[in-house]
Amino acid sequence: MAAWQPAGDAELRVGLAGLGSMGRNHVRVLSARSDCRLVAVADPMPDVLAAAVRSTGAQGFAEPLAMIAEADLDALVISAPTTAHVALALAALDRGMAILVEKPLAADVASGERIVEAGLAAGVPIQVGHIERFNPAVLELGRLLDAGWLSTVYAITSRRAGPFPARIRDVGVTVDLATHDVDILSWIAGERAVRVFAETARRVHADHEDLLFGLLHFPSSATGMLDVNWLTPAKRRQLVVVGEEGMFELDYLTQRLTFTRASDVTNPHLIGGFAPTFEGDVAVLPVENAEPLAAELDAFLGIVRHGGRPIVDGQDGLWAVAVANALLTSAAERQPIDLTEISQRLPVR
Repeated sequence: MAAWQPAGDAELRVGLAGLGSMGRNHVRVLSARSDCRLVAVADPMPDVLAAAVRSTGAQGFAEPLAMIAEADLDALVISAPTTAHVALALAALDRGMAILVEKPLAADVASGERIVEAGLAAGVPIQVGHIERFNPAVLELGRLLDAGWLSTVYAITSRRAGPFPARIRDVGVTVDLATHDVDILSWIAGERAVRVFAETARRVHADHEDLLFGLLHFPSSATGMLDVNWLTPAKRRQLVVVGEEGMFELDYLTQRLTFTRASDVTNPHLIGGFAPTFEGDVAVLPVENAEPLAAELDAFLGIVRHGGRPIVDGQDGLWAVAVANALLTSAAERQPIDLTEISQRLPVR
């Protein structure tokens, strides 16, 4: 196989494997772009596949591997169930297709390593769909942290909760959802966690955990906390970063970002005349709302055209999977898990 080369300015031919809820969002965003063409879609559900073919004019395949083998593609978006990622990714990389793999990269570390190693060997770009990295509020938070608004980060707390999605059958909430937050916490801390501890529970899912409370300890002594579940009746996506000068609070859904300056603890306010509290100055920070998926696809197609390293590459996705699996091990063994060995095995970009 010839070495992978960026596609340049020609119209990009894109394929999509998987037409679940996220796959249909990819259809919507890709179909609206003028610089690429969705030429092939694949899904085993006939009605879903037929609807996508009608709306896009793309060629339809019941079997994603057949699409990869037969369609002439510059790039592939993999939005199939997690356990299918490794086979589809390896087939696409073998044919020299740049790939965007929806998170999580894989269900386990061994499968993720196979994908990353295949991409490195072929020299083909792999982007992982950790979409929150492209949320405008997250990007603004990162800019302000880089600008020194918090000289020291003490704690990062992430809450990702909502009702159980019946479509998720192959993995539990830790691998499916908490990988988002593992990636974000690592990115905010600017380092990899060295130790994790977790508690999980299974309440409504037939086979896997649907609740996770996790703790991450970072080399800088920053602490991360994950509250992730499929049991909450309303969708919540929230992030809090506490540091020496104050606290950022972020809502992923509304893209609202605030900063509360550290309060004067010598002069508490009273609630109802008797309950002391402390109120810092709260500033609502300007964020220009935008769709993260559109930004994510823009970044991916830019890599396909011009080359370079994806913002969220295979190594990033692999680390998120490794930490998620360590959290599950911690919960099963009821003890903290040291990440030194797995961190040494996985390359740092």
